[in-house]
Amino acid sequence: MSRPRVRIRFRKQGDLRWISHRDLVRVFERLMRRAGLRLGMSEGFHPKARMMFPSALALGVEGLDEIMEFELAEPLEAGEIAGRLAEQAPAGLHLNEVRLMEPHERKARLRRVTYRMPVPSALHGLLETRLRQLEEQPSLWIQDQGDQPCNPSASGLDQLDFQQGTLQFRLWCNRQGGVSPRWVLQALGLDGPQWEGACLTRSEVEIEG
Repeated sequence: MSRPRVRIRFRKQGDLRWISHRDLVRVFERLMRRAGLRLGMSEGFHPKARMMFPSALALGVEGLDEIMEFELAEPLEAGEIAGRLAEQAPAGLHLNEVRLMEPHERKARLRRVTYRMPVPSALHGLLETRLRQLEEQPSLWIQDQGDQPCNPSASGLDQLDFQQGTLQFRLWCNRQGGVSPRWVLQALGLDGPQWEGACLTRSEVEIEG
């Protein structure tokens, strides 16, 4: 017997952005219990709830369009699921959409993600200079985890805009996770103590299919 699968799009904001991904999973597990939802469980000696997040959100980053999926052990309508969860959701966690997945649908796989961040006025000149350099010659390099430079265009940097004091950039994702947004900020000179307190937000998550 197939178990109903549910996909949720949600926002993670405010103080909740300071919890780790592991803690976020625990938040959802408690939320499901309080909402009285019976979850599908894995097999084996240590069964776990069948929950999946296609991409972990970094500590301190807000998410406006996050995705998680889970299996139910009983059939329920999407509206009832949404109502139960909304009643128990903690501050900072808001449900954008709750829907039942079709039997043939695959698990969510990331395609692209978009980030934005307000830039302190003291750094506007530096950022504009870096962006002009990139337009004139694609020589803005990002250091990856192995300390090897990689060209942004070859590593998934798809969009880079700075308007009205806000930086926005979009990254393609691959099975290895793609370029970290922190590396982009580092390459633009926005990783120092001057920008601490400015909130990086993942504003859009695109999935394949």
